[in-house]
Amino acid sequence: MTEISPLIIVGFGLGVGILIGMTGIGGGSLMTPLLVLFVGTPPVTAVGTDLAYGAVTKTVGGWKHWRQKTVDFKLSMWMALGSVPAAIGGVYVIDILQRELGEEQFNSTMLYLLAGAILFTGAVTLIRAIFLKKLIAMERDSFEMSTANKVTAALIGLTVGFVLGITSAGSGSLIALALIMVFRLTPHKVVGTDVFHAAILLWAAGLAHIVAGNVDFVLAGTILIGSVPGVWIGSHLSVRLPAGTLRTVLGVVLIAAGLGLASKAGAPIPPFVIGIVPLILAVIILVDRFRNRVSRAEADTEAQEPPPRAAH
Repeated sequence: MTEISPLIIVGFGLGVGILIGMTGIGGGSLMTPLLVLFVGTPPVTAVGTDLAYGAVTKTVGGWKHWRQKTVDFKLSMWMALGSVPAAIGGVYVIDILQRELGEEQFNSTMLYLLAGAILFTGAVTLIRAIFLKKLIAMERDSFEMSTANKVTAALIGLTVGFVLGITSAGSGSLIALALIMVFRLTPHKVVGTDVFHAAILLWAAGLAHIVAGNVDFVLAGTILIGSVPGVWIGSHLSVRLPAGTLRTVLGVVLIAAGLGLASKAGAPIPPFVIGIVPLILAVIILVDRFRNRVSRAEADTEAQEPPPRAAH
């Protein structure tokens, strides 16, 4: 790892923690490229360390949402049925690739996998921001966990778990989008269920990376010094700032991070493209958001206490 002040790493943890507290997403998708691009951490160590620190952070959030009764427990468990073994399988695939490819080719392959996952996560985050207004009308607080829904949840978990085991990206944004588009949950249930499931998934993937020797414990501890208070600060700021706009900005940042990782891997991406493409996306999407505004009360996707039901 390149020599870098621990204070800078604490700062990275603080910034990413604040974003997680504000939006519910951004942990693995942002911290891994920060560690690779600015700290110089080997890709596989960045992934393992990110998952290990993220498990602790998400557990704190998951406990909070459980206390707030904003978790669909059955849905979380059915997603975990697919995501936990898939995440462990993803770590096993990394181990095979590392042995077969050799260090140089393996690092390049990991960078391309990370870039692809983070670009996809950024695109999903932007899609969520763009189409949020159309999805609001379809929300529901609960639904019947039919056999079809159980199978769907397990398959979603299987897909996201495998991607996360290899790249550490997607546990927040990809699952959240599925909860909105497939199960049409209300905002407070989306964030609560997403964070609770992510805590289970990250512990499974993080432990698998620990067993594989891919975790830098000193680095993970340093990140936690910043990320734990960051999550707390972000949760308080979330009631004052528009979550939809924050997600738009986050999506654009992820696109830039993905392009940067692809360039580091050797893709022929000119430096100006890494700056210009995200900027153009930001302008187009933010202009659209301001032209078609959704009120804060409707658009907020932070977990709130569900309104009390009327007595019968």
